[in-house]
Formats: sequence, structure tokens, C-alpha cells
Amino acid sequence: MLRHIATRLFPRLMLFGALLLSSCATTNTGQVSLQEVREFADASARLGGYAELARRYRDTYEREQPYLSPAADKLAKENDARRRAVFEDFVAIQKTLVLYMQTLSLLAGDSRYDLSARIDDLGNGLKANTESGLQQRHITAYTGMTRLLTRVIASGYQNRSVETMVRDGDADVQVLLDAMIQLTRLYYKTNENEKKTILGIFDVEIPFSTRNSDRMLVTLAKVHYMHKATEYKLIDRRYELALQGLTKVALGHQKMRENLGKLSSDEVRRLLTNYGRDLRTIRDGLSGE
Repeated sequence: MLRHIATRLFPRLMLFGALLLSSCATTNTGQVSLQEVREFADASARLGGYAELARRYRDTYEREQPYLSPAADKLAKENDARRRAVFEDFVAIQKTLVLYMQTLSLLAGDSRYDLSARIDDLGNGLKANTESGLQQRHITAYTGMTRLLTRVIASGYQNRSVETMVRDGDADVQVLLDAMIQLTRLYYKTNENEKKTILGIFDVEIPFSTRNSDRMLVTLAKVHYMHKATEYKLIDRRYELALQGLTKVALGHQKMRENLGKLSSDEVRRLLTNYGRDLRTIRDGLSGE
């Protein structure tokens, strides 16, 4: 009798055990790794270029000063003070977006993480600045993003999904990227004015330096002019690459937002792979000479 009961129960026990093991495996493994999302987020976080160009914008006066007349120097000092006053706000936007992408990358993986130490990277707030192009909508987006990241980092976000992160963050991501694009254009314009100021002096002065006694001085001036012209050419290329990179990040994140629930599909994975590859190519260009 007992043998008969055991024979009947054994298959049920085996099925129950298999279900239990399956449940435990699912719980321990966590969410499925989304490799293409992770690689795109990593490439976005490591794009580079923007911080360097922001510092160059801040330090414009240091490069201009030796070439300025006393009258021009006074105005340049005032502009210098304004640039330095907003510099930290400009960098704070980038830091926040980098932290968002780093968090998204980790969330797209299958391991646990702790970003609590990075919460200090979040700024206290931005100030609208009409000269820089920062508007109230940029300030609002920055505030929304810092709140999202504070909540995510403090909670570990282990019980949330990549889809939730992208859905909650996309609107603010797009506005902040728009701010970074506008600021990069401001940096570009400021650099153009600097280039005209510095190279313009040589364009005016060299043709009038025709005395034999000025020959060595003119030669040195021409060498210096060529050096500065090459420097500006390289910097111009970095502005162009930075703008391309920021646009790629915006488009890639938009595609994720448009395809929530389909991030594992072949089409979306291919799109994100392409965006990630393009961003790495742009990063290489920004880090090159």
C-alpha cells in the first residue's frame, strides 16, 4: 500500500521540485541583461568633449588677454566674470546626464550595484541665464532628473526595470541634452569671436611691418599665427563632433522610449548597436589630436 502511494506521489514531488528550483533561479538571477542598452548607455556616459569645451569657454579671457587693448580688456574682464559665474551650472548638467547613463547601464546588467557614493555629484540647482540660453524648462528638467536619480540611487532600483527608467527619464533627458547642445553652440560662437580677435591682430599688423628691422619679428609672428590657426581648426572640429555626439545620444534615447517593451527585439538592438558604435567613433575623434 505504502509502495503504491509513493509511486503515485513521486511524479508530483518531482514536478513541484522543478517548479521550486525554477522560481529560485528566476529570483536569484534578477532581470535579463540588455547588452545593447548597456553599451549605448556606457558610450553616452563616456562621450567626453563637452567638459573640455566648457572649460575652454570658461578660460577664454586667459587666452585673449595678451592680445587685448586696455579698452577691450575692461569689457573682456566683465565677460570673464559672467562666464565663470555660470560655469558650474553648465558642468552640473553634464554630470547629471552622465550619472543617469551610468545608472541606466548598471540597471541593464544582471548584477547588483551601489551608486550611493555618487549622489554627491548631483548639484543643488541651476539658475536661468538668458545670455547662456539656459531657460526655465532646462531648470525644471534638471530638477526632475536629480529627483529621479536621488530616488533611484537611494532605493537601489533593483526592483525596477530599464523600461521604467527610460520612461520616467526620457522627457528630462531630452530637455537637458537640448541645453547641452545650446551651450555647446554658445561655446562655439565664443570661440569664433576669440579666433577673430586674436588672428585678426596678425592679419592687420603683419602687412604693415615692412621694415628690414622687423623681419625677425614678422617671421616669429607668422609662425605664431600658423600655430594658433591650427589650434582653432582642431577646436572647431571638436565642437562639430561634440554636437554630433549629443544629437546621437538624444536620438538613441528617443528610440528606446519609442520602443518600450521591445528593447530585446532585433531591430531595436541593431539600432542601439549602431548608435553605440557611432558614439565610440566620435569619442575617439574627440580624444585625438
